[in-house]
Amino acid sequence: MDEIFIKNLVAKAVIGVYDWERKQPQSIVVNIRMFTDTHHAAETDEIKDCIDYGEVTKQIQSFIKKSARFTVEALAEDIANLCFTHTSVKNVIVRVEKPGVVKGTSSVGIQIER
Repeated sequence: MDEIFIKNLVAKAVIGVYDWERKQPQSIVVNIRMFTDTHHAAETDEIKDCIDYGEVTKQIQSFIKKSARFTVEALAEDIANLCFTHTSVKNVIVRVEKPGVVKGTSSVGIQIER
């Protein structure tokens, strides 16, 4: 299985369970690993046969900006489901981090595999 990744995508989102987190968007960091078979794409050398990671990145950024989830768990699940709209994706790992939210840490978050 081959892997397509999006590393350290920074986006702004209203996310959190506390009132102060719901008042304005905060930065989140997303890492995505999509597993697929790229043999055909390598043979044809055509973008139409690839998972266009630029397009996936735009879709995810747009979704995150509009979302207003309370938990990183829910947002990670949403992002995984977005990845699966590309039918060639067989497995995905999504990591969502909230930097600087918990004192004494560089970030907190979740990683899921679907």
